[in-house]
This record gives sequence, structure tokens and C-alpha cells, in this order.
Amino acid sequence: MIDVGGTNVKVCLTGRKVPLKIPSGSKMTAARMAAAVKKATADWEYDSVSIGYPGPVRDGKPASEPKNLGGGWVRFDFRKAFGVPVKIVNDAAMQAMGGYKGGRMLFLGLGTGLGSAMVADGVLGPLELAHLPYRRNKTYEQYVGTKGFKRLGAKKWTAHVHRVVALLKEGLQVDYVVLGGGQTKKLKKVPDDVTIGPNHNAIIGGFRLWSEPEHLHLRRTPLKAHSRRSRPARKGKARGIPH
Repeated sequence: MIDVGGTNVKVCLTGRKVPLKIPSGSKMTAARMAAAVKKATADWEYDSVSIGYPGPVRDGKPASEPKNLGGGWVRFDFRKAFGVPVKIVNDAAMQAMGGYKGGRMLFLGLGTGLGSAMVADGVLGPLELAHLPYRRNKTYEQYVGTKGFKRLGAKKWTAHVHRVVALLKEGLQVDYVVLGGGQTKKLKKVPDDVTIGPNHNAIIGGFRLWSEPEHLHLRRTPLKAHSRRSRPARKGKARGIPH
């Protein structure tokens, strides 16, 4: 299992509890990632690879280049590089798979941006909710991502996380919500009926891509959320949520 991040690439093998960490960053191309992983795992034996990719995935391949890494991901031949079958999903989708307990679940990844995925009755659907309009002509990501935290402060940011969770849970009609990502540590209070998913869920999700295909089926295309563009909010507080 390979979880590609903007700071580190985490690599884990079935049976290992602690993943290896390989520094990534803006110069980490797809080719460099594959070479670094192969070097670090030279004494490992494996017959398949699952990759959590920080960006949209279409038909099992990266659909666009990542924002915080080097290039060459869209056209890279991962199967040839690793010499075994490879499955690639969005990193939020991989974490969603690891935290799924049945029914209809929404996963929201609070990090630099806002990752999202939904699993409905065993069917995994990547979402792209981050850039939908939320308030004051700003998106969900601009309020609950890292920039929102820095702009609003912990207390107001937490209030918006609670509001966003409630809106999306109601709008998507899910049974429960799992939050993941490094920013969850900064929540002053966790929303009711919400579970904090550990980073280890990404590892579980990576293994589930191969071990439980009969329970977790990946949709070919992402589920699309629709929203009317909201009007600019009036000055002051609205619905008890601080600006």
C-alpha cells in the first residue's frame, strides 16, 4: 500500500503495523516516487500494489497532476514500474474504504484542503466537494481547510466544521460521517455522531482494494454533488456561525 502525500509517501506491507515514510515534496515526480519506494522495499515480497493519490482519479489512473508534488503522474505506467498489478484511487477514497462500517458513510478529510468520498451500501464513490460554494462567495475548502483555520482561528474554524458536517450529512442523506486528516487534531470539539478516523485507515483501505472486492466496489465515475451558487452573505453573523 502506498499513500502519496505532499510531505511524505507512506508505504506499508500486509502484516506491518507501522508504515515506512519517504519524504516527498514539490520535486517528487511519479518516477522518483516509484524508484524511492522500490529502493526502500527492496527486500519485501508483494504481488500487488494499491496507491492513494492526492488528486482526481479516472478509470484507475490519475486524471490531473497533483498540486503539491512534481509532475509526470498522469501518463506514468505504474504497472510497468512496479512489475505487479496496481490499483489507484483518490487518497480520500482510500481512507473512506478503511473507515467504512456499512450503510451510507461520508468521509471528509480535513487537511491542506478538503478531501471527500462516500461509500453507500458497499459502493465507493469519490466526491469533489471542496470547491462547491459555501459562504461569502468562498468554498467549503476555503473555510474548513488549512487556510480557513489560519484566517478564522480555532474556535470559529471548529464552528464551521460542525456546520459543514451537518449540511453535507443532511444533503447527502448518509448514516454517519468519518473525519480524517491532520487538521482533526485542531478541533475544539468533535461534532455529535461523528467518528475521527485514524491515519491507519488509509492502510486498511489500500488492502481492502484487493482483499474485499465483493464488498467494496469502486464506481467508474465520481458521484457529483449539486448545489445552487449561494448569494453573498450579509455582514454579521448568520445562523449562529461566525464569519
